[in-house]
Amino acid sequence: MHLVIISGAARHQGKSNTAKIITAFQTGYEEGGNTSEVWYLSDHRQWAGAAEAFARNDNILIALPLYVENIPGILLEFLSGLKPKTEPGTKLAFLLQGGFPEASQSRCCEAYLETLPAQLGCDYAGTLLKGDLFGLSLTDEKSREKMLAPFTEMGRYYAKTGCFDKPSVDEFSAPEYMPPSQIRMYNMAFRHISRLSMGRMAKKLGCKGRLDDRPYAEHVR
Repeated sequence: MHLVIISGAARHQGKSNTAKIITAFQTGYEEGGNTSEVWYLSDHRQWAGAAEAFARNDNILIALPLYVENIPGILLEFLSGLKPKTEPGTKLAFLLQGGFPEASQSRCCEAYLETLPAQLGCDYAGTLLKGDLFGLSLTDEKSREKMLAPFTEMGRYYAKTGCFDKPSVDEFSAPEYMPPSQIRMYNMAFRHISRLSMGRMAKKLGCKGRLDDRPYAEHVR
């Protein structure tokens, strides 16, 4: 079975967490002899090929990062240019990843994604979502492999089932909400550690100012 994967991430492939997740998913999906191809919308030169692949295939997965509670603008622009399918039978699934640890943060986007297949003449094959992946590109290789291993397993799962059913997705995406005890512990002990950790990450990303800087605060009333 062949799978067309379209990455809706705006970040370049080499810097993209979505790209790393796609690679891990492909590893599991292709173990049984299945094949896949990937198109990256961050490279505008691939848009025509991605649209053609969407038109001629009936097994499609769109992978994307959560962006302002919904889909990135680059993906929305691409989707708006697609011609809806006229023949039934195409399955369209989604892989949604984000930095927030709680799955509840992605439910608004999930609800929107559920509406897209019908608009494109496709059948909805489910949405796999997972949070707490902000630091994927900033961790060491061993930690990164551990974070990506569940996506390889879900690649195997999708190869067998051809869809993401709701019970399995909810188990994979947990927790829906952080436990109150964990929130209290974070507020008491880990908030300062987290601030230091975020500061180091920001420096690696080229940030030179303070993370809590408010340069326009004096102009806001």
